Amino acid sequence: MVVTSNWEEVQEHIKPEYDQKSELKAFDDTKTGVKGLVDAGVTKIPCIFIHDKSQLNDSVASLFSVPIIDLEGVDKGSAQRAGIIEKVRDACEKFGFFKVVNHGIAKYIMDEMIDGIQRFHEQDIEVKKGFYTRDFTRRIVYNSNFDLYTGLATNWRDSIYCIMAPQPRDPQELPAVCRYDAHDMML
Repeated sequence: MVVTSNWEEVQEHIKPEYDQKSELKAFDDTKTGVKGLVDAGVTKIPCIFIHDKSQLNDSVASLFSVPIIDLEGVDKGSAQRAGIIEKVRDACEKFGFFKVVNHGIAKYIMDEMIDGIQRFHEQDIEVKKGFYTRDFTRRIVYNSNFDLYTGLATNWRDSIYCIMAPQPRDPQELPAVCRYDAHDMML
């Protein structure tokens, strides 16, 4: 979520003694992320989340659409595969992300992944804190804003990610609410 407003108006409400680094650290030290602010009943968006409108590029945002990569036929020949690889490269270089269609992952599996992420974020704070880290060498990371201390602005988001390759995770390392019993899943 990006919060924008009249920057001069925001500056008037920021106390002269406002120390962004201290506020970022205090926020990070809670290890509860944005969801922790919401659960605590925050009624005013903290200054660290208010973006200077001059940093936003309205012209790019108005032209923006998410690149869609269609994987259908990726295994049908080298020319088709090369074309898809080029589209992925282009999307990564120009946008940093893309949407994939015709990837062969069943809808029920994607739905369960989304449900697992929701269960993770809705669980007890103390359980989530066990995964909260800024150590990006860990293979399971939960935090708010991977670039919290280096980015131009703080985004209203929390993330969890699990590195699954080249060596798959032992399922017991995953948060309990994100695991599934293979016997319960129909493949």
